[in-house]
Amino acid sequence: EIETSTEAERRQYIKNAFPCIADCEMCGLCTVFRGKDPELAYADYISGKRSYLEVSQEYR
Repeated sequence: EIETSTEAERRQYIKNAFPCIADCEMCGLCTVFRGKDPELAYADYISGKRSYLEVSQEYR
């Protein structure tokens, strides 16, 4: 997936997968990513350094 996608495509994937709904009590993304924005949490994936799965395992 990293080999066949661009950085912009990976960034957009993260934005689409983890949209902020501005209601932290209902969403929970802030808790899952320990207060980080999903783009920041997945920075290594977006830049192509690590796979989506590798980064995701840090937040289990």
